[in-house]
Amino acid sequence: MLHLSFWRVALALLACLVHGALWAQAPVSGPDTTTAAAAAAAAAARLPAEAFFKSRDVLDAQLSPSGQQLALTTAAGVKRVALAVIDLGPSGKASRAAVFSDIDVVRFAWVNNKRLIFSVADLDTGSGEDRYTAPGIFGVDADGENLRMLVARRPGAAVVEGGRFGREALPYNHQLLLVPRPAPGVENEEVIVGNLAFSGQNDVSDVAPLWLNTRTGRTRSMDLKAPAGSVGWLFDGGGQARVAIVRRQGKQAVHWRGPGQTDWQLISESDALRAPFSPHHVDEAGNLYVVQQQGPEGYAVLTRYDFESRAPAAQPWVSTPGFDYSGAVLSIQPGAPAAGVRVETDAEETVWFDPKMKAFQELVDKRLPGSVNRISCRRCGEPDMVALVRQFSDRQPGQFWVYTAANQQWRGVARVLAGVDPSLMAHVDFQRIKTRDGREMPLWLTLPIGRQPGRPGPAVVLVHGGPWVRDGFWRWSAMQQFLASRGYLVISPEFRGSQGYGQAHFEAGWKQWGRAMQDDVADAVLWAQAQGLADRRVCIAGASYGGYSTLMGLVRHPDLYRCGVAWAAVTDPFLYLEGSWWIRDDVSDAGRRYTLPQMVGDAKADADMLTSVSPVAQADRIRAPLLLAFGEADLRVPLAHGKRLREALRKAGRDPVWVTYPDEGHSWRLPQTRADFARRMETFLAEHLK
Repeated sequence: MLHLSFWRVALALLACLVHGALWAQAPVSGPDTTTAAAAAAAAAARLPAEAFFKSRDVLDAQLSPSGQQLALTTAAGVKRVALAVIDLGPSGKASRAAVFSDIDVVRFAWVNNKRLIFSVADLDTGSGEDRYTAPGIFGVDADGENLRMLVARRPGAAVVEGGRFGREALPYNHQLLLVPRPAPGVENEEVIVGNLAFSGQNDVSDVAPLWLNTRTGRTRSMDLKAPAGSVGWLFDGGGQARVAIVRRQGKQAVHWRGPGQTDWQLISESDALRAPFSPHHVDEAGNLYVVQQQGPEGYAVLTRYDFESRAPAAQPWVSTPGFDYSGAVLSIQPGAPAAGVRVETDAEETVWFDPKMKAFQELVDKRLPGSVNRISCRRCGEPDMVALVRQFSDRQPGQFWVYTAANQQWRGVARVLAGVDPSLMAHVDFQRIKTRDGREMPLWLTLPIGRQPGRPGPAVVLVHGGPWVRDGFWRWSAMQQFLASRGYLVISPEFRGSQGYGQAHFEAGWKQWGRAMQDDVADAVLWAQAQGLADRRVCIAGASYGGYSTLMGLVRHPDLYRCGVAWAAVTDPFLYLEGSWWIRDDVSDAGRRYTLPQMVGDAKADADMLTSVSPVAQADRIRAPLLLAFGEADLRVPLAHGKRLREALRKAGRDPVWVTYPDEGHSWRLPQTRADFARRMETFLAEHLK
């Protein structure tokens, strides 16, 4: 049950976020002497784990549609993350829009200049609490008035407890789909939400969009005549549904409805894992932009869909050589053509087509050198423009600035993570190396301060989870920075199966758990040693799939690793692929039936192969010291995975170091959990690598 806290936010503290002196820009890098580097390394090492793993001081910041107010989620001066609003005019008044005594505001958006919509989570409970609650959705005025629960947080709680917030809320299985772009002169109060129906275990069968009034809580249908089984939608900025995606029995179909049309037309139908393209963006003119793979490596590019030829245009609109296109199309006014695109290559970059915004980006980058500077603005490029800039880098968690063009004034708003000194953080480098079979593999290195070229030292190869995600980005990362501060080179390979580097690289990892994927991780270590970056003191570590890879690394390459640290690790592929009547998990029936057999293996047809790459089955081959950690409330990788491996290791006479966290799920949410695990890891690594 939610309890609204009526005590006020300390307005003076919030005002200081805006009216404080302009921050001096300390150089992020510069001439380095051995003495200075050693001193910096020692200072970083003295930072406690809590400094790296505490909750962020500011989660997000957004300008109002008019640009006259700034909303941000912050814990400054309060015990829970609050939604605060700052007047960017002369008064600089800061006020509380929403703050609770037992819940945190985690995401928000402006609906219009007077009203916001937000979701909540209990950040003081472990991630296992997510089994029992949904994010919930609230609406509130910028001054904190007219708070209304719009979507309930708990299953079965269709009515808000006690009716505290007025009319009946929507059930918990509704999610926010879109906040329509505000039209000039119109104070829109509606958003679009989707009702998720479930068939079987976490298998979404339909997402029915509704208009939801954030002030009254009333809903109205969209009268879409939507294709049955639609699970995904793409809207134009005004909220008109243009694309409907249907998934059924491992197949995917894409339907289109252009401006002025009432009927849907099928434009694509394929296997869900091999769709010819993915819808990405729709503009008000009815142009559809899609992402498709091109070239022998299958790099994803952004292109327009040609409705006459019923296929994506052959010429890419945006391509990012060496990387899959991943980004967003930017517009600066409602209904206007694309003004730019924001993409993620080795680092985030914004390319503006609009000449005024291009010039402004150059101005910002000159003022804030050595960092990514992400701009959002109102009346963009005009003499009265207001811009919000988020600055971040590999050594800087982030800070927000507000620029007003009328008086050319810059104001520092807030730091994302106070107490982290960029000068004490490690650099992140990106490389591409060759694996033993000739495949090119991207690789991220976090280089400890003071490590001199040609003087290798201890290393940790940190294997990412997923495994079908892209892991590395040129930005600050708590675990990598923590390990580097303790003197370890951190090697983060984008092994085959990782997305973001071409379809061929992605598919090369199918049915390669514990096999070629594992060789890639070993090749990353061997490369670092050959380059004189790492010596023979190497530990392998990771969570989820990364934990699985840690275990299989100790099985397959026992001479390469002195120890392993695995948390939330898959230990039994058969339990993951088939599930159990006696063990609850959240792996979908559809995934187990249609995609996991292709990507990991078929539990029956590939039984011998899966047994050979099962840490439980191969536990007697694990000889190195091992730290195992699990969340007792984990539904993605239930605790049974850990218990089965611990039992097998004990039978082999190799009892692991064992720790569990009662309230945590598949990720560590509580700062004290993250800090505790980091300290345990630090002690374990020091024992075996130093």
